[in-house]
Amino acid sequence: MPIRPKNRARYPKDWPAISRHIRTERAAGRCECVGECGRGTHPGRCPNVNRGRAYGTGSLVILTVAHLDHIPEHCEDSNLRAMCQGCHLHYDREHHRQTAAATRRAAREAAGQLAFTVPTSRSH
Repeated sequence: MPIRPKNRARYPKDWPAISRHIRTERAAGRCECVGECGRGTHPGRCPNVNRGRAYGTGSLVILTVAHLDHIPEHCEDSNLRAMCQGCHLHYDREHHRQTAAATRRAAREAAGQLAFTVPTSRSH
């Protein structure tokens, strides 16, 4: 997935080499997802190959590198997984949902809207 400009500084300077190593050497150009994505569409390892056609959709496969813990600074091999864009998007879906909600909330607050909080119920 493309790195957002605001997050670029969080990646190590040698990120292009790290990513290339994971995608080309370790994964040999094939998605390494074995179900972590949660799609439930492939038994075992995902069959998608970089620059090939995606199973099911026929779209062009672009192999990416996912941080399993969503922390760009954590670049140990055990925390990285080569994933096709479909598996990567599905793997990150909850993380994307949370960050999008936080971004919308920050924009509302910056525009002068008060944050909404739900009062807790009290026992009498």
